[in-house]
Amino acid sequence: MDFQLSDEQQQLRRSVHEFAEREILPNVMKWDEAGEFPMQTVKELGRLGLLGVVFPAEYGGSGMGYVEYVIAIEELSRVDGSVGIIVAAHTSLGSNHIFLAGNEAQKRKYIPKLASGEFIGAWGLTEPGSGSAPA
Repeated sequence: MDFQLSDEQQQLRRSVHEFAEREILPNVMKWDEAGEFPMQTVKELGRLGLLGVVFPAEYGGSGMGYVEYVIAIEELSRVDGSVGIIVAAHTSLGSNHIFLAGNEAQKRKYIPKLASGEFIGAWGLTEPGSGSAPA
């Protein structure tokens, strides 16, 4: 079994790496110290297709897979773990639940907007008076 990244995956790694160095790294301390959510950067990640990596093109996604998703998260997190977890939570917890369990109308209504960054996905979990058990 060959575990080497394909040429396309290596190009994705370079592209996300360069974006993170150019657009995220110079702002990390400013965002952290101000407690600022990097909305403009997250929107740009949507325009680049990184908020919809795992979703098919028919739903506005990039039509890639989980290896590409991990590459993107890894490169973003290398520069700023907060941006990496924003993208991971948006994709895995917010958007992917709709993609996996939503009906066709819900998928068509929400996934394109989530994949493009028009909407930002989140996941709320709480249980009054006790801890949370997402399973």
